[in-house]
Amino acid sequence: MSHLDHVNGSEVKMEALYRATGIRHRYTVLEDYGKMVGTFSFFPNNDLLEPFPSTRKRMEVYQEEAIKLAIEAIHHCFKFNRTVSNKDVTHLITVSCTGFYAPGIDIDIVDKLGLDSGISRTAINYMGCYAAITALRIGDAIIRSETGAKVLIVCVELCSLHFQKEDKEDNLLANALFGDGAAALLLESSSAGSISFALSGFLSEILTEGKNDMAWSVGDSGFEMKLSNYVPAVIQKGLGKITSRLLNNFPELNAISDIAFFAIHPGGKKILKSVEIALNIPKEKNRYAYSVLKNYGNMSSPTILFVLLEIMKVLTSGNHNEDVFCMAFGPGLTLENMMLKIVAS
Repeated sequence: MSHLDHVNGSEVKMEALYRATGIRHRYTVLEDYGKMVGTFSFFPNNDLLEPFPSTRKRMEVYQEEAIKLAIEAIHHCFKFNRTVSNKDVTHLITVSCTGFYAPGIDIDIVDKLGLDSGISRTAINYMGCYAAITALRIGDAIIRSETGAKVLIVCVELCSLHFQKEDKEDNLLANALFGDGAAALLLESSSAGSISFALSGFLSEILTEGKNDMAWSVGDSGFEMKLSNYVPAVIQKGLGKITSRLLNNFPELNAISDIAFFAIHPGGKKILKSVEIALNIPKEKNRYAYSVLKNYGNMSSPTILFVLLEIMKVLTSGNHNEDVFCMAFGPGLTLENMMLKIVAS
């Protein structure tokens, strides 16, 4: 008799859902995950989890923990940019949709890293999984308009703070997919390393027919996700517009198959499959997204930067001048796209 014969229907459903995600590991700032009732420090120590943690309590944890992850990500970033010091950073762009407070995480970063107190700051909030590309678009505009600008972009999300216990499809999907993470990158006008990415251009598309299929609202007990099973179908349908615009905007491309690398936001296995069908690319070309999904889950805004890091790990001088197509999705339903050029000195 198998183990599943001994568990109730709800547990069977959850086990099947977790297997279907393709996720093996996710990370969280909360120690309660993996513990038993009676040893919780954030959630109430009873089977009903009552009183369920309020949004205020969750934001208190966000304010304490998000800055720690952000600073760690920035330190990793500067390891790859040893010629740049903290004081050299002229602009700071922070990205998050899982928590807010004021004065915000941008000022905390300036304080803890000793950045110039006159630094230009921009906060991108509540845009969801595609917001890192939005930040890069803003950073690109800054670099092009201000000589010598060095733009630090920091994405940090604590999705696990917003666990919802009600047995609804949206909650089950969100609880199964999302994890915590942070990523940082430095944007400047010239390459500082042996291999880097140059920004070639951006494309945006809003698929209003999917407006109600992906949403994120503030509830009394955390932020509540709306995530329907129709999202992959909407994305697949909308990619036809993106493909034609992409080829028009980048005339050096004769076909999507000319693109060497793809960095697709791993919003879930079905979404990745829909993108492969729409772009007519093999799963192997999308392996970097599957790797991040497997090892980290969906971390919202930092996730696409994790995918780009996976690609960077395999690059050599032979990849110089090859193209990378990036795509991420979010509320709207919004498709944000970006083309990069590999620069190998």
